[in-house]
Amino acid sequence: MTNAVLDRRSVLGAACAVAGAFALARAQEAEAVRTPRAIRRSLKYGMVGEGATLQDKFALLRDLGYDGVELDSPNELDPDEVLRAKERTGLLIPGVVNAWHWQHSFGDPDPAVRQKGREGLERSLHDAALYGASTVLVVPGVVNGRMSYGDVHGRSRVEIGALVPLAEELGVTIAFENVWNHFLLSPLEAAQYVDSFQLKAVGWYLDLGNLVRNAWPVHWVEALGSRIVKLDIKDYSRKLRDEAGLWRGFEAEIGDGDVGWAETMAALDRVGYTTRSDAWASAEVGGGDRKRLADVLARMDRVLNA
Repeated sequence: MTNAVLDRRSVLGAACAVAGAFALARAQEAEAVRTPRAIRRSLKYGMVGEGATLQDKFALLRDLGYDGVELDSPNELDPDEVLRAKERTGLLIPGVVNAWHWQHSFGDPDPAVRQKGREGLERSLHDAALYGASTVLVVPGVVNGRMSYGDVHGRSRVEIGALVPLAEELGVTIAFENVWNHFLLSPLEAAQYVDSFQLKAVGWYLDLGNLVRNAWPVHWVEALGSRIVKLDIKDYSRKLRDEAGLWRGFEAEIGDGDVGWAETMAALDRVGYTTRSDAWASAEVGGGDRKRLADVLARMDRVLNA
């Protein structure tokens, strides 16, 4: 056997070894990204259709395997009862949902309506701090025939901005949610809106299902990046929308619609959300009894591990 043949074999062997090592490294890198998806599971309190008391409902969720539950605020709940239920069951309250942001919009032309909106957000921030929650979900504004885009943009920044210092003081993030409110319609604009407050106490509560009507969730994940502080989990079917009407798209169960879970979760991996110690995903779908809530959690587990 000639030296030339040996040299060729050596070169080929070395090349194969390098290629194999590279492929192994890529596989290990991909696995390292996939493995730490320790996103904790939550849902909205209004979905819980079983249990006579607050503590009963919390215990049910704990037993099913949920990590937390989100409450509306302002609410009529006894704060002591909420804290007792949380302590006795170990169920966390990762966030609260502002309950007044539609009726008392921050972009309304009536100063009295905006004042009511500020009062509601202030109450929500204090409730969140009391419960140990890290976010308040907020719809920043609504554009319609009597509230123009530009006016809503300007007024909402003023009204919400007035409470950002309180949010910082309380250690709670004001988290804007994308909804069908005709406002902040693109991910780049949403990112710019968050950045305009120039403070860490403002972020984005990304509702994946709400995006599917007119967009692709993966694009929003890529544009918002580290601004994403929480996830709402639901699905949406464009086929059902086209066949039966706009709102019927939400009848798709989690995992059966057009969110594109594998691509979306991969994007959330890339922007670092899935490795955060405070990463949460909260179901926002039709609720019900123990069996229904167990199915919702199983579906969440499947899509979050896609």
